[in-house]
Amino acid sequence: MRERTLAASTLLPVDGVLAGALVALLVVAAAVAAVCRLAPDASRRRARDIVVAGVRAAVQLGLVSLVIGWVVRHGAALLGFLLLMFVVAARTAGRRITPNRSWVWAALPIAAPVAPVVGALVVSGLLPTRGIALVPVTGILIGGALTATVLAGRRALDELTARKGEVEACLALGLLPHEAHLEIARPAASDALLPGLDQTRTVGLVTLPGAFVGMLLGGASPVMAGAVQLFVLVALMAVQAIAVATTVELVAWGRLHRD
Repeated sequence: MRERTLAASTLLPVDGVLAGALVALLVVAAAVAAVCRLAPDASRRRARDIVVAGVRAAVQLGLVSLVIGWVVRHGAALLGFLLLMFVVAARTAGRRITPNRSWVWAALPIAAPVAPVVGALVVSGLLPTRGIALVPVTGILIGGALTATVLAGRRALDELTARKGEVEACLALGLLPHEAHLEIARPAASDALLPGLDQTRTVGLVTLPGAFVGMLLGGASPVMAGAVQLFVLVALMAVQAIAVATTVELVAWGRLHRD
């Protein structure tokens, strides 16, 4: 236990210096976004979003740090915590894609891949239902599905808006609305897979992801840490591929749309 504490403290000491560094980095990020007008409407709203996101992250991680130890020891609380993660991810993804009520459909591209993948891992025994393992693995998969859904949904709807004439041309040629929408939206939405692909291709060469570093700090061997990280990355690619495909279908059928 002492070795683990020392390893963690040498990585990032939790003290006033850390707090000061976090505040400074948050200010820099918000200032750059404001000065360079890094927002769709050239306003300063993105700078505010950065500050709010940083503060929310600090509060949320603080609360999770306090309750996670209790949650993993109680089955009902663990399931409730996982459900909360899913609900927040679905709402976040949906509201990023569209402001109208069709955002609720964004829950499907997240649930469709994550539920069966996690279920299969639990049934096969690769992912224990007891202890802390279920929370981070499920959280990583939900987070990956969230990112893929947002990117695919936004790119697909933006493409359909920008290339409305081509959609109408496809319809004039006899394609059904679903087919016409797929023809235009699918290539653009597939770009949502690029972040996951790049992360997997460059793992170990450019970055050492969190699961790998976390296991090393926990005392696991480098071989075991590498195996777990590989497993997470491959599962993540499967989840994101299903999420993107589902999102494109929802857009093509008009379930996810903008007014």
